[in-house]
Amino acid sequence: MSDPYVEKATNDKLTPQQKIDGLKEILEITKTGMLTTRGTNGELHSRAMAPASLDGLHFTFILNNQSHKTDEMESDPHVNVSFFDPGSNHWVSVSGTAKVLQDKKRTKELWSPFVSAWFGDLGDGVHKGNEEDPRVSLVDITPSEIRYWYSKRTKIGSAVEIAASAITGKVASPGELRTITPQELALVEGLHISPH
Repeated sequence: MSDPYVEKATNDKLTPQQKIDGLKEILEITKTGMLTTRGTNGELHSRAMAPASLDGLHFTFILNNQSHKTDEMESDPHVNVSFFDPGSNHWVSVSGTAKVLQDKKRTKELWSPFVSAWFGDLGDGVHKGNEEDPRVSLVDITPSEIRYWYSKRTKIGSAVEIAASAITGKVASPGELRTITPQELALVEGLHISPH
């Protein structure tokens, strides 16, 4: 048995580039995502994080390597990053794998003075809360699948369609469910790393 809502909303007629363009449009609006990891006890843990970079379709975050999330990603690299924009009802779900990196050059490229607020200066001359702080690492998320909802109507238009569907018994579809498949991600990755 299938889900009639998913069947009606799925748009599988778009090119990979059209899907990527729609995804990037949503990511420009949302800015902050929820990074979900699996704890060593099997429980899921989520926290709000803003990507420092979106390179191709790889998400890079700056993180404190002394936090539990680092241990969790090293124990089980499978993660999810989700984004939601309440103004449009757009959402994104990125399933993938995480790799914690010590890359000082890349860290300096991505560093913002605002990031220091999440580390703090411990006053020991080493843990200064800057890009040289040994607690600072990067985590690169390589997606295995990206699913997202692209709203095609305003909030009011969506509410009207949902109400009409409730009355008529038809399935509402105020937007499109789009999936960037593993095959499409591999194609994009191949194009992204190919020499010019």
